[in-house]
Amino acid sequence: MAKTLITDSFEGTTTPFLRGILTRSLTDAGLSFENAYQLSSEIRQLISNKPDISTQELRRLVLSELKKLNETDIIEAYESSSQVATIKVCSRSGVSSPFSHIEHRRSLTSTGLSADKASFITQSLYQQLADSMQEEVQSDDIGRITYEELKRQFGKEAAKRYLVWIDYKRGSRPLILLIGGTTGCGKSTIATEVAHRLGIIRTQSTDMLREVMRMLIPERLLPALHTSSFNAWRKMPSIKEVKEITEELMINGYLHQSELLSVPCEAVVHRALNERVSLIVEGVHIHPALTDRFKQVENAVIVPIMLAVLKQDKLKLQLKGRGVTSPKRSEESKYLTNFECIWLLQSYLLSEADNSTMHIIENNDKEKTTDRVMRSIIEVLQKDFNAKVDDIFNIE
Repeated sequence: MAKTLITDSFEGTTTPFLRGILTRSLTDAGLSFENAYQLSSEIRQLISNKPDISTQELRRLVLSELKKLNETDIIEAYESSSQVATIKVCSRSGVSSPFSHIEHRRSLTSTGLSADKASFITQSLYQQLADSMQEEVQSDDIGRITYEELKRQFGKEAAKRYLVWIDYKRGSRPLILLIGGTTGCGKSTIATEVAHRLGIIRTQSTDMLREVMRMLIPERLLPALHTSSFNAWRKMPSIKEVKEITEELMINGYLHQSELLSVPCEAVVHRALNERVSLIVEGVHIHPALTDRFKQVENAVIVPIMLAVLKQDKLKLQLKGRGVTSPKRSEESKYLTNFECIWLLQSYLLSEADNSTMHIIENNDKEKTTDRVMRSIIEVLQKDFNAKVDDIFNIE
């Protein structure tokens, strides 16, 4: 079932309708959990055919359904909680700005928390702030309350990941995220999702770097550069009459092309490091041999990840999908006719990643995979994290 989008004109944001969030609002108003859950389910069914609905329209619909229950106290409590309160947040530097639901949710999803759970925590926090009747709160107070709510609702580990992320964001180290994987495993899609969630504006694909190199270097000089990674073996100088692929041939061709791409890849990463900006590089050429070159980089967070689709039918389906969205690309590369090569390449990449420090993440669901990537980033950050809650939020 496609989720209806809720438009908040006050904040200028759009979020999916979440039954759990409405259930929480109704239980806060005094409705029992069973009745609140049932009413939320009915509301979801009523708006299921609408692509979007405003917060005002949703409130009117909820109030209309509540009135059928003849619960005056609950109706009044819900109406009161629905009033929009403007709460200012004062930063450590003294700058004051309105509390932003979307920024707070983003800080939570950046720790690997799911969108539903992040929305739940954000609404719970906002309700606490509204109930306190404060017009302005300190950003450290926001962080401390968020930490306590995370610990209470989802446990110590979720709360600690939040601490680690807040500590990192207050520093100046750039994040260099390197995402590898075979053709069709979803590298570009996940890179885009992660960039949006983390607010990273600089991304680079190795395919684009290869295309630039093709413009500069003729095919007669570097024929292996002018073909797909899984077919590079066919362009190797030593290959003449070989018609059947072997794993060794395919790997040698791939490694030859990857080595050609390593120079521009390193240049892109080093420029980001010099400029102190975060960067995501994705592509089939992100290989442990490349990522190992950045192991000794200081004052930066380097996170190498290998994506995988472990079921052949799933990967074939995604390759077919590429043909629909980009017919020309599909025709040129002939993904499905070269599926054996693509599958062999994935097996090799996963084996190499398993023998290195690369995180291996199975990509079966975009949102869950993005969450796992976030958690992998937190795991790297945790290695040198030793701050305490009081230190992070200036609690005396």
